[in-house]
Parts: sequence; structure tokens; C-alpha cells
Amino acid sequence: MQATYRLFADEITGAFLAGLKDTYRNKEIEITVREVADETAYLLQSEENRGHLSRGIGELQSGAPLRTMTIEQLAQFEA
Repeated sequence: MQATYRLFADEITGAFLAGLKDTYRNKEIEITVREVADETAYLLQSEENRGHLSRGIGELQSGAPLRTMTIEQLAQFEA
């Protein structure tokens, strides 16, 4: 079993740790801690991304209809 918990460091409480112990009782577990990058800052690093996001926000704010696609259409983008 694998689980990902995403929380702020100051949200790690005794109750959270007790919950982990109860969930994985008598099992060996591995805990990896990594700092989560600011996804918004990452996406805004490139001029191309900023333009794309800005256009998308403008479309939403203008009330433009959302574009939809099927799973099959989405799969065409995978390479």
C-alpha cells in the first residue's frame, strides 16, 4: 500500500502520527520528506506559460464555453 500525505510541517500532530501507527501497525514503512515546490511560481517562470495561463483565465472570465475532450482525444497528446 502507498499513500501520499501533503501537509504543512506544523500540521504534523501527535494524532497524525498515531493515525500512521494505527494504519501501518506491525508493518515496516519508509517515510520520505521533501519540500513541495510552489507550482504557481514554477508555471509562471516561462513567458510562454504565462501567456497561455493568462489567455485561459481571460477566456474563463469572459464566459467563453469550456472545451471538453474524451479520454481517447486526451490520449493522443501522450507521446
